[in-house]
Amino acid sequence: MKQIPNILTLSRMALLPVLIWLLYTPYLWALYAALGLYVLSALTDFLDGYLARKLKIVSPFGTFLDPIADKVFVAVILIALVDIGRLEVLWTIPVIVIFTREFLVSGMREFLGPKNVKLPVTSLAKWKTTFQMIALGVLIYGGPLLLTGQILLGVAAILTVITGWQYLNAGLKHLND
Repeated sequence: MKQIPNILTLSRMALLPVLIWLLYTPYLWALYAALGLYVLSALTDFLDGYLARKLKIVSPFGTFLDPIADKVFVAVILIALVDIGRLEVLWTIPVIVIFTREFLVSGMREFLGPKNVKLPVTSLAKWKTTFQMIALGVLIYGGPLLLTGQILLGVAAILTVITGWQYLNAGLKHLND
């Protein structure tokens, strides 16, 4: 029971290569399979943290692995979506914004960790993640919803900038501690 959240996190990482393979497979069944696998993976992202907190089985391994798994999952899918043409040149700007924020905030957390400074996830950051995850699902589906997915990714990028700024300001207060 204690390892279920970690197993969910690891399963998300294990499913990622299959998901990417499906994105590059030029058959309609592969598109639907990729979308289904994405939804399943996104659910594991929600469930691993929820179960760990609800069952009071938060582990140092899970605390370390989950944010890395989240960032790798999103980054690899975004790169694949750019590569397969779901995100053209203009829409790579939100991708770059999202990558930049994730690197900066992760770096800030790493730097502040030895100082015992925590940067808790804000409610706006949870909204950012929600928009981002929905956008990725819609972009995987593509077709007539492609522009909707791109706009949702743009909204996620705006929230990314705002939350990145919030985390940066919160972290800078502890820079000289």
